Amino acid sequence: MPCPVFAPRLLSVLIAASLLPVGASAAETALPAVEVSGTREGAAPFAAEIESLPTLRATSSDTASLLRDAPGVSLYGGGGVSSLPAIHGLADDRLRIKVDGMDLIAACPNHMNPALSYLDPSQVESLRVYAGIAPVSVGGDSIGGSIVAESAAPEFAAPGQGSLVKGEAGAYYRSNGNARGGNLAATYATEQFNLSYSGAIAQSDNYDAGGNFKDRLFVAGTPAGFTGRPGHTLPADEVGSTAYDTRNHTLGLAFRGGSHLFEAKFGLQDLPEQLWPNQRMDMLGNDQKRVNLRYLGDLAWGKLEARVYHEDVEHFMDFGADKKYWYQAGNPTYQGAPCGGPSAGCAAGMPMQTASTNTGAVVRASIDLTPQDLLRVGAEYQRYRLDDWWPASGSGMWPNTFINVNDGERDRAALFGEWEKQHSAQWMTLAGVRFERVSTDAGDVHGYKTVAPDSGNQLRDSAAFNAQDHSKTDNNWDMTVLARYTPDATRDIEFGFAHKTRSPNLHERYTWSTWQMAALMVNWAGDGNGYIGNLNLEPEKANTVSATFDWHAADRSWEFKATPYYTYVTDYVDAVQWDAATNAPRAALQTGQYTVLKFVNQSARLYGVDLSGRMPLAKNGMGEFGLKGLLSYTRGENRDTGDGLYNIMPLNAKLTLTQKRGGWNNAAELVMVSRKDDVSETRNEMKTPGYALLNLRGSHAWKKVRVDFGVENVLDRLYYHPLGGAYLGQGTTMTANPVQTVPQWGTPVPGMGRSIYTALNYRF
Repeated sequence: MPCPVFAPRLLSVLIAASLLPVGASAAETALPAVEVSGTREGAAPFAAEIESLPTLRATSSDTASLLRDAPGVSLYGGGGVSSLPAIHGLADDRLRIKVDGMDLIAACPNHMNPALSYLDPSQVESLRVYAGIAPVSVGGDSIGGSIVAESAAPEFAAPGQGSLVKGEAGAYYRSNGNARGGNLAATYATEQFNLSYSGAIAQSDNYDAGGNFKDRLFVAGTPAGFTGRPGHTLPADEVGSTAYDTRNHTLGLAFRGGSHLFEAKFGLQDLPEQLWPNQRMDMLGNDQKRVNLRYLGDLAWGKLEARVYHEDVEHFMDFGADKKYWYQAGNPTYQGAPCGGPSAGCAAGMPMQTASTNTGAVVRASIDLTPQDLLRVGAEYQRYRLDDWWPASGSGMWPNTFINVNDGERDRAALFGEWEKQHSAQWMTLAGVRFERVSTDAGDVHGYKTVAPDSGNQLRDSAAFNAQDHSKTDNNWDMTVLARYTPDATRDIEFGFAHKTRSPNLHERYTWSTWQMAALMVNWAGDGNGYIGNLNLEPEKANTVSATFDWHAADRSWEFKATPYYTYVTDYVDAVQWDAATNAPRAALQTGQYTVLKFVNQSARLYGVDLSGRMPLAKNGMGEFGLKGLLSYTRGENRDTGDGLYNIMPLNAKLTLTQKRGGWNNAAELVMVSRKDDVSETRNEMKTPGYALLNLRGSHAWKKVRVDFGVENVLDRLYYHPLGGAYLGQGTTMTANPVQTVPQWGTPVPGMGRSIYTALNYRF
């Protein structure tokens, strides 16, 4: 059963007590940490660096999960390797996410292939978060912040060494879902040449929740364990459509000569299956091929970097094992048995195809003007092409191919300049300006039916869309001003302002059908609703102010950080419930059910605070003991309607007791999440109860071997993640109507029950 709701006041008291600095001098614990770091040569400062990545990797195959200890970052529902991060309530395309310097784009209309899903956790060498206020040099076309993921940099043999051969192999197992996988990395290098390979595989069956959560899933009379396939049922605690199978490979070549580095990386993802519990479809194929070329020069005046990359993606969706069924004339709700071949009276599922190409180029320079002044300048270009089409499969999806986005184009060209100055030992500032020109376009479309009679107003909607001008050009300006004041060795204050702009993505602008079945296929929110695009959307414009107050010991043995923030967004892309019959906003909200919405520009505000800290407790014969804490609070509100915003995590906290002795690192972690009452009523977002989870973990490193082990959700609690979305993991999912054998509104996706894990890594 879910844990009782705990009072936010109690949660605040507990976390505040754990974060109080003390005048002790014990050594720092080895728990995963997030710290402000930066260098003049590398990325701009004011970033949070995720530490202790090996510990985090052992618990999940989802690279986004490595961010779970970062202040202000939350994750919302996705597949087993494709969670989507949110920073202070702004998520997905509102963030700039770079993988090895590439701006990767989720091509899927349900965003099943986000940028971080193309990098296995074992392949991540460094991970930085710019929460809220990101320097313009880190990227534009975003309003919520930036995430930068890097794989291992090329290594070379030391002078006189001849050659360098090294590598790492690992494997893991997690009991819940029978998850297993492995990774291999190997390098051969001379003083001038590097050849490297990294690869990883990951597989899992459906996971189990901490108890029966399906009492409200179907109406009375539906067979127990119903999935839509004859002879195929799911137990009451099994979370359907959570299985996955993925493989990621990267081959690297690098050449070094003097102060010049040339690097080439070739990547391949083969993902045969990733089922989705909060989507009406599943990913049954995602093939990505990428090439990433880079030049880095360390010159007399500074650093010069040039990069060119290209990505091809072929993406396929249909019903996976727990949703598989056939449409049959006269019985559209449920027909589990095959009814013949595709025809006007019989449809085998609902296949959906997406293909995209993504080509980019970046030139940037860091110029040392004086020992105190650093100038960063750069130019970027990105050319993105997308086709989204749904082949005819029979019944209502007949006889033509449904064209959702035809020849979609989104091109970005950007220039930026940024000045970093060290005024004195106490003061440092950073100021930058960025201009982006974003151009989008798409061709004409049509539905399954191109002549009358049709269903779902396909002829009306396609004709209206085709009659409009599809070409849009946005001229976007960004500005960031940041400062750091260090009065002494125990205090730092960072504060700043940012004006950021994001242009709508192709699915927000160019999906056109008001037909319920078609609209349900556009939903990266995971809320069970359908979404309609809007050609008239304007770019989002956000103004953010933020500050970080950092008190710490001179040796950082204890620290306490507080980060309040406030963001106001004009032309915020939200949604209104849409009436397909009148092709206008609904006069009255549909409640207690799934619905169809249309993207619109409105205004919004978000504000909150992040608290984090750590302190030593004791040092004796049993080792070094420490305590760490984290608390995050975010409030989001639509200023036009007064409605709550989506992707808002309620008050949450984490307390961790750590112990370190020799090669041993152990921790007991308490995760606490308050009840989610502030929801988006427009979306009929579900409320979730509060909960508390206990996690235990340990690791031991000995020479070249590292062993990780632990138990997640030790007490096997049934809980619902506030951002997990609506449970659609089984049954005949392709309707929003409240009828038998169709998942009913009101059941959120539950989190994972108890899971025991172990991982072994060997370096050679």
